[in-house]
Amino acid sequence: MNGPKALATVALLSLTAAAPAKAQTPLTEGIQIGLSTDAVSITAGFSGADLTIFGSLENPDPLVARQGRYDVIVVLEGPPKPVVVRRKDRVLGVWVNLDSESFENVPVSYSVATTRPLQDITEPNSYKQLSLGASNLYMQPADAGDSPATIEEFTAALRERKAAAGLYSENVGGVQFLSQNLFRATVRLAPNVSVGTHRARAFLFKSGLFVKESSAQLEIRKSGFEQSIFRVAHDYSFLYGVFAISLAMVTGWLGRLVFRKD
Repeated sequence: MNGPKALATVALLSLTAAAPAKAQTPLTEGIQIGLSTDAVSITAGFSGADLTIFGSLENPDPLVARQGRYDVIVVLEGPPKPVVVRRKDRVLGVWVNLDSESFENVPVSYSVATTRPLQDITEPNSYKQLSLGASNLYMQPADAGDSPATIEEFTAALRERKAAAGLYSENVGGVQFLSQNLFRATVRLAPNVSVGTHRARAFLFKSGLFVKESSAQLEIRKSGFEQSIFRVAHDYSFLYGVFAISLAMVTGWLGRLVFRKD
C-alpha cells in the first residue's frame, strides 16, 4: 500500500509545483499600431506630408525596455503595380531606348521609419527574410528567363529611380518610444504619392531578434475638382479621351486666332 500512496503523493506534489511555474511563464511580446485616420485626401497642390502612426507593445519585458533592447521598424507601403524600366543610350547622337525589363507587383511607394539605423537593429539576413527595407524588397521580373545579371542591373536602377523621386525613403530615428510600451512613428508621404490602398506595417525586434508584426490600412484619394476629373477619366475613359482631344484642338485654334499676324 505504501507504494501506491507514495506515487500518488509524488504526483500531487508535482502538479502543485507545476501550477505556479506555468502561471509564471512570461507572455510573448506583441505589437499593435493604429492610424489617426484611415483615409487621406490630397489635392493638386499637395506638396507631401508627414503621417504619424501610434503603436504599443504588448507584454513587454520591463528590464528589456529599460535597457533599450526593443526596436521597432514601421513601413508605409504603397499599392503594388507593374513597372517597366528602360535603359537609354546614344545611337548616332540620339538617345534611344535599347533595352527594358518589366517587373510585377512593385510597391509604388515605400517609406520606412526606424528607432535606430537598420544596421544596428538586426542582421542583414533577417531583413532579407522579412523583405524589409527598400534594398531588400523582392522585385519580381515579368520574364524570369532573363539573365540574373540583367535582372539585378535593372532592379538596382528601379530602386534608384524610386529613391530619386522621393517615393522610397528612410527616416532613421522616426520611431520614438513615449513610454516602455507606447511609441510614435513618422513616415513621409511624397508629393507624388499614388492614390489607392496603402499598408502600414510595424515590425518588433527584441535584442536583434524579430518577434512579431502588425499592420493597418490607409486609403489615399484625391479630393475636390481633381477627384471629379480622376473619376471621369477612369469611369468614362473613351469620352474623356474625345473631350481631351477636342479641347486641345479648340485651344490650338483659338491660339492661332489670337496670335496670328495680319
